[in-house]
Amino acid sequence: MSENKIKCPNCGTQIDIDEVLNHQAEERINEKMRLKENELLAKEKEFEEKRIRAQEEYKLRLEADRQRIAKEETEKANQKAKEEFELSIKKLEEENAARKEENQALKNQRLELLKKEEALEEDRKNFELKLQEQKKSLKEELEIKIKQEKDSEIELLRKEFKLREEQQTKLIDEMKRKAEQGSMQLQGESMELALEGLLKEAFPFDLIEEVGKGVRGADCIQTVRNNFGQPCGKIIYESKRTQAFSNEWIEKLKTDMRAQNADIAIIVTQTMPKDMEQFGEKNGIWICTYNEVRALAHVLRSSILKVFAVSKSQENKGDKMHLLYDYLTSNEFGEQWKAVREGFLAMRHSIDTERSQMEKLWKAREKQLDKILLNASHISGSVEGIAGTENIDIKLIEE
Repeated sequence: MSENKIKCPNCGTQIDIDEVLNHQAEERINEKMRLKENELLAKEKEFEEKRIRAQEEYKLRLEADRQRIAKEETEKANQKAKEEFELSIKKLEEENAARKEENQALKNQRLELLKKEEALEEDRKNFELKLQEQKKSLKEELEIKIKQEKDSEIELLRKEFKLREEQQTKLIDEMKRKAEQGSMQLQGESMELALEGLLKEAFPFDLIEEVGKGVRGADCIQTVRNNFGQPCGKIIYESKRTQAFSNEWIEKLKTDMRAQNADIAIIVTQTMPKDMEQFGEKNGIWICTYNEVRALAHVLRSSILKVFAVSKSQENKGDKMHLLYDYLTSNEFGEQWKAVREGFLAMRHSIDTERSQMEKLWKAREKQLDKILLNASHISGSVEGIAGTENIDIKLIEE
């Protein structure tokens, strides 16, 4: 019987102790391995759960960050839009305030012009009243002096009174003329301001320039611009607010038109010429009323833009002959030559007029000289008859 075997007391079976111990050891090892596997599975499951939780937390944080960034971007965009909107509102308010100030300034200027006109009218009336009082006072003084003076001085005083009366009448007429001229000047200035405001409102992209008071030239200059802001031509305006139309305005404006190198000239007048019932062209100058100037300016401005577009399309297409032909057929050459011809005719007419006036003046002076010589001869004969030829020599010319 082996040492490592024992016999079962119940059944008498031989049992190998080493085999039993090995079997038990193997079972313990398998149990430990199962425990280890279970432990590893539990840890693996725990790790997977942690990984899933971490992934979900990462997704949540990522979604939160994305929402936060989107919210910040939205807030920034809203803030920027709000700032731009506030800036545009502020700009519109500033423009509105500037326009209100400009309108108020125009109203103040108009009110000031009316006040000046009323003051001039009041001064004129006061001056006429003072002149009448002075005239009456002078008349009374002269009447008293005429009564007190001798008969030899009466005629002299009458002549002096007549001379003073004529001077006072001339002075009254001069003051009336100045007062009327001042009133007309104020009316003209108000019409100029209204015309400038109308043009600026109708053509906001054109350059509307006011010609300063006392400066030679038209009242207003409009530089026509196209859609690209390029200057295409000039229109000059002369405003008149009088009771009668003068043809001299046309010649003056034609001179201003050449000086300003303008394409078109317009006279805006309160009173049309006798041969014109509505707006039209006369001697190269357009004439209209204040109510017609907006429509006329639109039409003429459109023609300037068309001519400029045609001229731009023809640039750099000709040699010297074409350039010379364009110059000779241009409005500038025509206006300059017209000015030369008008100057020549005006000078010739002036010379003829001066020759005729001088001949009349010479004839009148010859008549006056003959009259003086005749009266001097009479006086000389009378004096010689009284005092003799030896005592007094009053001869004007030699015998």
